[in-house]
Amino acid sequence: MRILALESSCDETAAAVVEDGRRVLSSVVASQIEEHKKYGGVVPEIASRRHCEDIVPVTRQALEQAGLSLPQVDAVAVTCAPGLIGALLVGVNFAKGLALAADKPLIPVHHIRGHIAANYLAHPELKPPFLCLVASGGHSHIIEVLTYTRFRVIGRTRDDAAGEAYDKAARCLGFPYPGGVHMDAAAGRGNPNAFRLPVPKVEGHPYDLSFSGLKTAVINLVHNAQQKGEELNRDDVAASFQKTVCESLCSRLIAAAKELRYDKIVLAGGVSANSGLRGRLAADCRMNGFALYMPPLSLCGDNAAMVGSQGFYEWKAEKFAGLSLNAVASLPVDQEIEC
Repeated sequence: MRILALESSCDETAAAVVEDGRRVLSSVVASQIEEHKKYGGVVPEIASRRHCEDIVPVTRQALEQAGLSLPQVDAVAVTCAPGLIGALLVGVNFAKGLALAADKPLIPVHHIRGHIAANYLAHPELKPPFLCLVASGGHSHIIEVLTYTRFRVIGRTRDDAAGEAYDKAARCLGFPYPGGVHMDAAAGRGNPNAFRLPVPKVEGHPYDLSFSGLKTAVINLVHNAQQKGEELNRDDVAASFQKTVCESLCSRLIAAAKELRYDKIVLAGGVSANSGLRGRLAADCRMNGFALYMPPLSLCGDNAAMVGSQGFYEWKAEKFAGLSLNAVASLPVDQEIEC
């Protein structure tokens, strides 16, 4: 089963061909980072326009790398939720056109399910059920992956996601966009115990997350130092921030795994590339005897290969879409896509 997959939920235009949900035949990603860098973040209108320009050549390149023509693929999968609505619409409408023209099944894929499925490409032995931490620019979730297509959210952020907090703290510290990678590098040089930052808790919901207060604490720390004419060590602030984020994410994940009796832990999402998070979670899993699965760095960010992997399992569950498929800006991972 060869699936042509498309991803355009934010600022990467991506296409891939994936075989049987586990083997990547091709993967092409056109990034817009350099264009959005001058604005300090993603500008939705610009992102949508670039998707319109890039989606045809990216798709053509993915098919060429796989050595296939469009008639030789068995289905078309596309990210339809969640994400920037204009960006999603480009991918969804292009996928609908391809599926109609080639008379192929159209498979709708949830973006977060795709991030989880990136691990299936890297770890052929991995199968549900397992407990997954999804951490990205827009999402922070602790999810029970019951089957390939059934999910239960155990905890989620109540405000900012981890990646969003990273970017905002980085901007305040003067790091360029995207801030997460620069914060990670700085944290490796700094003292993680230099500053004591708050680890927010949500009363009555032990596995829910919150990063707005942490972000604000960093901003106040920087502003107070500026007002006093003091110079902060950016590396120390970044290291203290990263230590606090990792503590918040990992402590809740490990506690949930113990309560729900999971010994198989999976990490997914853009923030899964963070060295501090990978190191802390690996140490926690070793300490508790849990098996840990993490995607390689090449599959942490947005890509279409992960969409093709999840698309295969959606196809096996006979979850197809018609030409009425629409993009949805916000949709829970455990909710079915209306087709």
